[in-house]
Amino acid sequence: MENERAKSEAASPGWSAKQVYALAVICLVIGLAVGYLFRGSRSPVVTPAQSMQAGGAPPASAPPNMGGGQPGGHRVTLDQMKKMADKQAEPLLAKLKDDPKNADLLAQVGGIYFSTHQFKEAADYFGKSLEISPKNVKTRVQLASCLYYSGDVDGALQQLGQATTDDPKDANSLFNLGMIRWQGKKDGKGALEAWGKLLKTNPQLEPAKKTQVEKLMSEVRGQNSAN
Repeated sequence: MENERAKSEAASPGWSAKQVYALAVICLVIGLAVGYLFRGSRSPVVTPAQSMQAGGAPPASAPPNMGGGQPGGHRVTLDQMKKMADKQAEPLLAKLKDDPKNADLLAQVGGIYFSTHQFKEAADYFGKSLEISPKNVKTRVQLASCLYYSGDVDGALQQLGQATTDDPKDANSLFNLGMIRWQGKKDGKGALEAWGKLLKTNPQLEPAKKTQVEKLMSEVRGQNSAN
C-alpha cells in the first residue's frame, strides 16, 4: 500500500533533503494513513496545506526524482533529520526555558519533530502541551498521529476518542479516526461511521474535500463487499 511504501522509503538513507521534505508533505496529507486531511502546519520545516475549516486546498504531490540522483545532491538520513529538527527547535527551546508552561511553544516544537519524522520526540512535546491545554483538539490530533506512526494504534485511537469528545464536529479528528480504524484496525464499518459523521456535521465542506472523503468511503465499501 502507498502508506507503507512511503514509510519504508522515508527510512531509506538514500533520500535527498528535498525528497525527505516533499515526502513529509505527502505523508501528512495524502500518502500515509493519518495526519490531517487539510491542515495548517505548526512546523517551519514543511507546510502541507491550510486547515479544512479555513478552506485550504491539498498540496500537489511532489514530482519524482527531486534531485536524489543528481550530482552533488545532499542525501539525508533520519539521524540527520533529527539533527535538523534539533537545530530548528533551538530558538523555541530557549524560549521554553523562560516560559516552560507555554502550551503553544511546546506544540510548535512538537510540530518540528513531527515534520521530520521524529514521532516519539514529537509525541513527548505534544503530550506536554496537552497537559497544560488539554482541550486543544488540534494538538491532540497531532499526538494521535505521532502515536500511530510509532506503532501505538490503540493509543492513537484513544487520543482521537478524546478529541471527538471535546469537539464532536472536528473534521480532522473524524477523518483521522476513520483512517486509523480502517488502516490500523481493519475496521471498515468504524471508518464509515466516522467519515459519515464528518460529512454530516460539516456541511460547509468544500466539494473537492467532500469528494475525497466520499472516495475513501466507496473504497471501504468495495472492500467490505469483496470480503
